Amino acid sequence: MPPLADSVVAALRSAGCVFAEDEAELILSTARTPDEATAMVDRRVAGLPLEHVLGWAGFHGLRISVEPGVFVPRRRTEYLVDQAVALARGASVVVDLCCGSGAVGAALAAALGGPELHAADIDPAAVRCARRNVAPFAGHVHEGDLFAALPDTLRGRVDVLAANVPYVPTEEVGLLPSEARDHEPLVALDGGDDGLDLVRRVAAEAPQWLAPGGCLLVETSERQAPLAVEAFARGGLLARLAVSEEMYANVVIGVRP
Repeated sequence: MPPLADSVVAALRSAGCVFAEDEAELILSTARTPDEATAMVDRRVAGLPLEHVLGWAGFHGLRISVEPGVFVPRRRTEYLVDQAVALARGASVVVDLCCGSGAVGAALAAALGGPELHAADIDPAAVRCARRNVAPFAGHVHEGDLFAALPDTLRGRVDVLAANVPYVPTEEVGLLPSEARDHEPLVALDGGDDGLDLVRRVAAEAPQWLAPGGCLLVETSERQAPLAVEAFARGGLLARLAVSEEMYANVVIGVRP
């Protein structure tokens, strides 16, 4: 007999889980045996992120596989996907740069009806995880540093380039919740002194990879957004900012003329 829901809720609540009832439901519905449920509760109580305990995260209607040491996709990033889909419904080539688990690429492929999908990340663990998540969409995952990871044949052909790069300023990484700070790779969080090091790199090189009319989308904080828009404009892109107050999301969009 599986652990009683109320005892699971009590254990999670005592560990400080704010949404103990919801988490208990997810754990009990994911566990295949009572022993597995108990082990999952123990890992959650010890501080492991819920998504790593479950082995998956919900993202844009998909169940995305995640594992310890891989960045967990954030719900606010669904806004970036929505903006991309609205801009590029006929997209034939999609790239998910700094892909982490591959959640953004998988969501774009699902929403856009099966474009040619490529994803890339510098972290081998993320690459392994992303390969599982984009496999249903015949996606290709490449390991390497930003554009250096991509096949040269993609130059000038990319309709949607989603680059959910790390954008936390180095000195603020230590202020992140422990679930991110202690369980996600630093390379997926640290964006340099002002958090925009990778945004600038991507914006500078993206026009060489985008097709005419293709778009680049990155997520930033509200504070960083004006500088990110400037970086896009310096790269030769027609730049604007999209904001969702409901989702606390700021997405900079650049279109290659």
